[in-house]
Amino acid sequence: MKKQKKIPHTYVIVFGIILFSAFLTWVVPGGTFQREKIVVNETEREVIVNNSFTYTENNPQTLEVLSAFFDGFVNTSDIIIFILMIGGAFWIMNESKSIDVGIFSFLQFTRSLEKNKLVKLLGVENIIITLIMLMFSLFGAIFGMSEETIAFVIIFIPLSISMGYDSIVGVSMCFVAAGLGFAGALLNPFTIGIAQGLSDIPLFSGIEYRMFIWFIINLFGISYILNYAQKVRKNPKYSPVYEEDAYWREKGMTDIKSLNFYTPKIAWGVFGFITVILLIYSYLLPLSTLTIGKTSNSIPIFPILTGLFILLSVISLRKSIHFFILNILFFTILLLLVGVMAYGWYVKEIASLFLAMGLLSGISMNYSANKITTDFIAGAKDIMSAALVVGLAGGIIVILRDGQIIDTLLFYMSQSMKDFGKIASVSMMYFFQTMLNLAIPSGSAKAALTIPIMSQFSDLIGVSRQATVVAFQLGDGFTNMITPTSGVLIGVLGVARIPYEKWVKWIAPFMIILIILGLLLLIPTVTMDLKDF
Repeated sequence: MKKQKKIPHTYVIVFGIILFSAFLTWVVPGGTFQREKIVVNETEREVIVNNSFTYTENNPQTLEVLSAFFDGFVNTSDIIIFILMIGGAFWIMNESKSIDVGIFSFLQFTRSLEKNKLVKLLGVENIIITLIMLMFSLFGAIFGMSEETIAFVIIFIPLSISMGYDSIVGVSMCFVAAGLGFAGALLNPFTIGIAQGLSDIPLFSGIEYRMFIWFIINLFGISYILNYAQKVRKNPKYSPVYEEDAYWREKGMTDIKSLNFYTPKIAWGVFGFITVILLIYSYLLPLSTLTIGKTSNSIPIFPILTGLFILLSVISLRKSIHFFILNILFFTILLLLVGVMAYGWYVKEIASLFLAMGLLSGISMNYSANKITTDFIAGAKDIMSAALVVGLAGGIIVILRDGQIIDTLLFYMSQSMKDFGKIASVSMMYFFQTMLNLAIPSGSAKAALTIPIMSQFSDLIGVSRQATVVAFQLGDGFTNMITPTSGVLIGVLGVARIPYEKWVKWIAPFMIILIILGLLLLIPTVTMDLKDF
């Protein structure tokens, strides 16, 4: 019998990419662009000066590949700590079995909906997946949700497994959906906002055609996931991660009937404590300015949340501690959205919010300080491999940067687009941004690096700057879901326990179709008379 070839571990694959990157530093000459600081949308950005590229002495990387893990760990420390804090906080909550109760109650509710003929015809699970994906896609399109999806993976994978699917469907509900929205980028300030600002065109203009792009991308993306989900449900072994999902299946659902539904007195104390905190914020921040694109609205969001929290907490506490903890989770998510949209929160604030959620859940269960600490450490330990691989993946960019070849690769790609027609040129821009995204997954950084060059180049060949922005938007969006240099992707896969090589095998056909679809959607920007183009 022929011995089956063993697939390399994710760490082996990522380290192999580091070695290849180090090899490139020996064969690609060094180079650099001059940079200047300008103010874009009231934020200072460092951008490339057009026509300023010069060759420099390169810096071949040798033993540096061994320190790349350390440097990558330092550079991605915020995401690594975020993952560890999320893992610890959710482990405390998981110990309470509240999420299990929530999933069981949710599934019971969905089964009751099947009495409706239309719902039964469409499939209640299909409706659930579609609505969840649309919600996260809008989050990605409006305010650039990315790192935040790591926290939601822990929620949606158990839900997906309980519905008869696999961890890939669970990841798709939040991470892939947010990625589709990020590529659609209706009002994403981190991509469209910066790119249009650097191109000196009206902020968030051309939204009509981008809405069409977002709709088409999501129509295909969600349909693809629904089709895959049905195949897995019919045959669980169709899933490429069937063996890895044994971890989630073994955790399984708690026997709800065996649970003791009660409410400890201390939970009422936690309710009072949170209420006081929310009342203080309602007094200090009676109005919060929620910003979506160019639209800003001042809303008494904290007073509203405080009233809702009091009402729902009293109802849930009278029912069971498990529902009160679910209520804490629900308001944690609401506060996350408010923090991101109104106060510019990033991973530090979000991690702190989830840590508070975990601690308050443990206290509400009347756990001792030692019990809460032990659970937190167990959660951080369980998710440690995900955190470590993020640091390792960060080493790829370190090698390319220290080898001083990133600017050279950028220069080569921009030079390759000369002497083409409009369609060919904008297509080359798109593929250029797509390939560059494999090395530089940060949308804002890539915009600062490339848009000053691309916008000037588009003027020379008669392509609108708006078309250049769309080429950047689509090129920046899709490959975030496959590039090993993305700390978010590696973090998501680590939390989901999906090996990178199996993820690539699954998502590659999806990615190829998305890239082709993106190219087709790009062509009208130079062949049709579109508004603001």
